[in-house]
Amino acid sequence: MQHLKDKVAVITGGNSGIGKATARLFAQEGAQVVITGRRQDVVDQAVNEIGHGAVGVVGDVADIEHHRTLAETVKNRFGGLDIYIANAAIINLTASGNATPEDYDRHFAINTRGVFFGVQAIEPVIRDGGSIIVTSSLAATKVLPDHTVYAGSKAAVAAFAKNWAIEFKHRRIRVNILSPGPVDTAILGKLGVSEADRPAFEHHMASLIPAGRLGQPEELARAALFLASEGGSFVNGIELHVDGGMTLA
Repeated sequence: MQHLKDKVAVITGGNSGIGKATARLFAQEGAQVVITGRRQDVVDQAVNEIGHGAVGVVGDVADIEHHRTLAETVKNRFGGLDIYIANAAIINLTASGNATPEDYDRHFAINTRGVFFGVQAIEPVIRDGGSIIVTSSLAATKVLPDHTVYAGSKAAVAAFAKNWAIEFKHRRIRVNILSPGPVDTAILGKLGVSEADRPAFEHHMASLIPAGRLGQPEELARAALFLASEGGSFVNGIELHVDGGMTLA
């Protein structure tokens, strides 16, 4: 049984990591998937990997016009959508004393402003009874070293989502928050973890997680599938931590 048969799902940042794993699973579950990303070559490669007629739209979520274009494209091509996952984000770890205005502005432009205006633009195109999933982070509720700016940007989107769950109730649009813990994706390299240091880093992180390991992108994708599908039809306004129990540690 395909849990998303005949649904249209839009996933920002669907060209890599958790976003791409989710796009791949949703496509396998019968959805028409639309992904976004900033680089044409990376988006094209992801579309080929996802298959099932996936569509890629290139743009920067920090650009408000991109969201308007995306909403218009989805409406014109598919008549609307059923699932929107605001997933695109960046992370640059630094102590508060070393954070620059540019660091701050970039995090909030992509992680926060991009989510708010993405939902603002796409909500009129979502069909009644649809689902919005906002990707936040464990860091929004658990203090982690050098995560302050990133954590603030992610805490804000969790607050947005809870308000939207009430704002959109007249259209029966469910809005939930997916908060990953440490996940084994390419973003580890962007955090400055070299291949040589990666085993030690993973061992340290695993020691902080009751499950004893990092998460896999496919595990986050399955959680997103639950929230987006009929399996989660009575779930609204929650923050689902998919972190191996790290919130408790």
